[in-house]
Amino acid sequence: MTLSQNARVAGLLYLVGSLLGIVRLVYVPNKLFVYGDAAATANNIAEHESLFRFGMVSYLLCAALWIFVTLALYRMLKAVNHALAVLMVILGSLMVTPLFFVNTINDAAALRLIHGGGYLSVFDKPQRDALAQLFLDLHHQLDLANSIFWGLWLIPFGLLIYRSRVLPRILGVWLILACFAYLALSFTGLLFPAYEDQVNNIGTPLFLAEIATMLWLLIMGAKEKPLAV
Repeated sequence: MTLSQNARVAGLLYLVGSLLGIVRLVYVPNKLFVYGDAAATANNIAEHESLFRFGMVSYLLCAALWIFVTLALYRMLKAVNHALAVLMVILGSLMVTPLFFVNTINDAAALRLIHGGGYLSVFDKPQRDALAQLFLDLHHQLDLANSIFWGLWLIPFGLLIYRSRVLPRILGVWLILACFAYLALSFTGLLFPAYEDQVNNIGTPLFLAEIATMLWLLIMGAKEKPLAV
């Protein structure tokens, strides 16, 4: 495969993986979760259980696919700097993917509590709804912790793009800046949760770096020239 073909494969995997992740990270919470109302959230999940389960599956598929995303990027950029390319794979998938799989347990626990029955009959519905909300909250907390790696992998990725000159260098700079936006979101959500939404809104222009990069890879490919070392 040519360098440009490798780039387009990486861009396609990047796009599909991101879309799968958005289902559980963005769409399902916006559609089903009611902030501050555990009972309403539990009722929404019970009424739209298929959507909630699809969110769980898409979350797992995203996690698995992200291994191939980073490997495709490694294949494209390893000639620039092998050590940075390896670090990109470690931070971008080997650290991230296991946390995604572990986090699915929180969703499974919440769903089990919402169903009730069996040994859970010792809890009444308000108690089960509250416990389900607890597991959903834990899911979000682990996502915030994982955001540290969502950010850190962008540093070697951005540096590789900047040094390679096969993609616009501005994308590399933009990705590195996005790293700090992810770190700010993670630490704010964990330390000062009341300001999490504000930081997310402020960081949105930086988060768009990944969208710009994946679309450039998919549509434009990469320049067919020797990679800079």
